[in-house]
Amino acid sequence: MKVVIVGGVAVGASAVARIRRLDESAEITVFERSGYISYANCGLPYYIGDVIEDPEDLTLQTPESFFTRFRVNMKIRHEVTAIHPDRKTVAVKNLETGEEFEESYDKLILSPGAKPTTPPFPGLDSEKLFTLRTVEDTFRIKEYIREHQPKSAILAGGGFIGLELAENLRQLGMDVTVVQNLPQLMTPFDPDMAAFIHSELRSHGVKLALNRTVEGFAERNGGIDVLLKDALPIHADMAVLAIGVTPDTALAKEAGLELGIKGSIVVNDHMETSVSDIYAGGDAVQVKHFVTGEDTLIPMAGPANKHGRIIADNICGLDSHYKGSQGSSILKVFDLTAAVTGINGMQAKAAGIDADYVILSPMSHAGYYPGGKMMTMKVLFEKGTFRLLGAQIVGYEGVDKRIDVLATAIRVGMNATDLKDLDLAYAPPYSSAKDPVNMAGFMIDNIANGVLKQWHLEDADKLPRDGSVTLLDTRTAGEYSRGHIEDFVNIPVDELRERLNEVPKGKPVYVICQSGLRSYIASRILEGSGYTAYNFAGGFRFYDAVMNDRRMNEAAYPCGMDR
Repeated sequence: MKVVIVGGVAVGASAVARIRRLDESAEITVFERSGYISYANCGLPYYIGDVIEDPEDLTLQTPESFFTRFRVNMKIRHEVTAIHPDRKTVAVKNLETGEEFEESYDKLILSPGAKPTTPPFPGLDSEKLFTLRTVEDTFRIKEYIREHQPKSAILAGGGFIGLELAENLRQLGMDVTVVQNLPQLMTPFDPDMAAFIHSELRSHGVKLALNRTVEGFAERNGGIDVLLKDALPIHADMAVLAIGVTPDTALAKEAGLELGIKGSIVVNDHMETSVSDIYAGGDAVQVKHFVTGEDTLIPMAGPANKHGRIIADNICGLDSHYKGSQGSSILKVFDLTAAVTGINGMQAKAAGIDADYVILSPMSHAGYYPGGKMMTMKVLFEKGTFRLLGAQIVGYEGVDKRIDVLATAIRVGMNATDLKDLDLAYAPPYSSAKDPVNMAGFMIDNIANGVLKQWHLEDADKLPRDGSVTLLDTRTAGEYSRGHIEDFVNIPVDELRERLNEVPKGKPVYVICQSGLRSYIASRILEGSGYTAYNFAGGFRFYDAVMNDRRMNEAAYPCGMDR
């Protein structure tokens, strides 16, 4: 069996290793148009920021090491220029010598990946404008910084690459601005949770220009202007275009393969394309979302490596299926860790799913053990069925552990109420006897049983101020004096039983505290005394963080800024 692979990074390298382990006699040839194979895309920003110092650490394998271990013909600087399914060949060009030839295959694997999205902006040819996708891109940015010592940079795009670069360039001492055409960064997160990411960036001196649309670039005064719609340009010494990626599927289109979202390659759960004996995986393919079942694009390293293994299994006679992506991801933002899995509230609404959520602010480990740090968790579930839909966590320690537990719970089809029953490891330096994941399950179980009624941030402006409801803040008088929601009266939870006469009967009571715990206790006191009480999800700490972020967003770059 002769296998030809187009692309030697995640899918290609994973498929190579698996095929060889399953079939010692297979003839395997990989064509990679760049000069590197099996490199760590996710590590590229950290090389730019000197966190990773040795460039050789970015490449997990070399053509020589692959041949030594797997006896694979790994052809770097070779570009496949056409696919001929009718005669089962690919046209190849040696980018070093210019030689062109055809290579036959029995099975063809396409892993071309994705390319940086580059709209037809003016100024894309500027030597001060960069994209970051390959090792070569990384070296180009690194060399520019070394030679020109730029003092400022603008990152057009607020996704993973944009924020990782923002951190690394800032730690090199550069003045950094992130421009995003939406009111938030990191769209896998809901806007309320993204507020914590915004705050962390701002606290480290990163400027955010949100709701600003990039329209082009122009060199000026030895630097580069980022041109904005309906606003003044922003000027810096260099700029990086990181507004997303687009499936790199020109070859597939020309070969007549069925295409899907944004020109991605359509595959079945065996990773087979619409053309016999051609498989595809990675950032170039359309997948099913595990939670919604809808077609989607989720360009991430984890799924890509799984695609390669599944393709290899099926080529070698096994029966492997890809069961969908759920977008589990994690990001370091200076000292903060932000992680997500499943769908967020906006995605649930778009998919027609009636969703609810709980928000909690647990400590990373037992409160009596020193060094614990608070995290903020948002766990979404479907109303009525209590199907677990997704989770978002921001914090400093233990975020990765909790998001992986929740991702696993989604994958195995657990209901959100089942989280309370998980038997999770506990010792004071690592967790609490009631782990944060358990606590989310307890809260959702209370909702399912009618013990807990909630109100949310989006309800705050809708609450009537005409006296038809009671608005109650159950924090201490000192906490209340340092900030509260207008029209909320203060009765500390520990005084509530003695002061129930101050709470009018026959009216719903909307309760808030700092984190949601004391207001929940107050709600139970009220419910036990004949009231109907609703507890605020997240507490005043959460409310204040989100509202402060909104004020900052509105104040920043009202008309653009020329620096």
